[in-house]
Amino acid sequence: MIIHVVSAGQTLSGIAAAYGVSVARLVSDNGILDPNTLVEGQALVIQRPTATYTVRPGDTLGSIAATTGVPALTLVQNNPALVSGRLVAGETLALAFEGEKEGTLALTGYAYPFIDREVLAHALPYLTYLTIFGYGFTTEGDLIPVDDDALITIARRFGVGPVMLLSTVTESGTFSTERASLMLRNSAVQARLIEQIVAKMREKGYVGLDIDFEFIEPDLREAYFNFIEQMTLRLNAEGWFTNVDLAPKTSANQPGLLYEAHNYARIGAVANTVLIMTYEWGYTYGPPMAVAPLNNVDRVLTYALTEIPREKILMGIPNYGYDWPLPYERGVTKAVTMGNLEAVRLAQRERSTILFDETAQSPYFYYNDGSRDHVVWFEDARSIAAKLRLAFQKQLRGASYWNIMRAFPQNWAVVNSLVSVVRI
Repeated sequence: MIIHVVSAGQTLSGIAAAYGVSVARLVSDNGILDPNTLVEGQALVIQRPTATYTVRPGDTLGSIAATTGVPALTLVQNNPALVSGRLVAGETLALAFEGEKEGTLALTGYAYPFIDREVLAHALPYLTYLTIFGYGFTTEGDLIPVDDDALITIARRFGVGPVMLLSTVTESGTFSTERASLMLRNSAVQARLIEQIVAKMREKGYVGLDIDFEFIEPDLREAYFNFIEQMTLRLNAEGWFTNVDLAPKTSANQPGLLYEAHNYARIGAVANTVLIMTYEWGYTYGPPMAVAPLNNVDRVLTYALTEIPREKILMGIPNYGYDWPLPYERGVTKAVTMGNLEAVRLAQRERSTILFDETAQSPYFYYNDGSRDHVVWFEDARSIAAKLRLAFQKQLRGASYWNIMRAFPQNWAVVNSLVSVVRI
């Protein structure tokens, strides 16, 4: 894989010719809407095929796999348009690309039940697990239902393991510190909830449980650990696993409601895996900066590895950016969330130049909406490649995308080039 950064005056056809690839391949891998307009500073993924196959009348994915010796899943990963199931006689499929995979990772994507089905289908070939957001619970310990059947079916069609998510979301759809406190302080409510989780996982065919409790009262730290331990013992007996989402800490005694109940060492010892939520440095009401600056991600993972076995750790990767109006005023300025494709298209419309912060390993750009300046920080092929390589360097179990609700073809092209994805 090559990542090409667009210079002023370059065209897509010129770049394609320089690297010996088709314009159609560049458009597909990079989610380009208008091939006639590129953005200065825009990153493009270049995957150069070393072997191809021309589709013949009557071919099927299975017959091509049998003829070429390339597994059907690999064919889909190399040629994302094949998720539609349609083959066109005369089209050229990539069987392999230049370069070797750099490592093996388990990859998880989080999604809500209302995810666009095409976006989901384009993500699933590159995932190990799909975590479906998510179940809450009532004050009596009953699960709040989720319309998850369709996503479970689609995940299994792609050979991806569906994971149930439990959070403190209430009947009104909001997160509640009080709901977690009630359950953790009441053994009867807790026991009822655990039984309902086991029944629901058995009914739905889930392979694991993701526990996402944030902003837990510090005095419930021990109770939260005990709940995780009970849950893990019960699920492991059934052949399932638990994953616990942890706030991004850099020390054991880090103060703050987000951090204090998340004891890395104890939770890491009993949970099967943990997701370190290494994002949201740049956030809605915070000062403009990268959502997941690599230097900060590195600091968190370095600390995590002193407390948790590396084979249990999943690194969080954000699939979004923020647009901040300027100048920033603490407590006043509110950033708007946007997708990474949307960010590039905004830069294109505004004729902005995309810049790159080498320390944060993240792209950003400025524009003016006619009344005030803005800055946008987002993710691109360079920032994703840097994060995946950090996971390889630290020999982590894998990475988790929060979330896969927005299309990001460039990300999956990078994954396809660098990662041998664990399959179940």
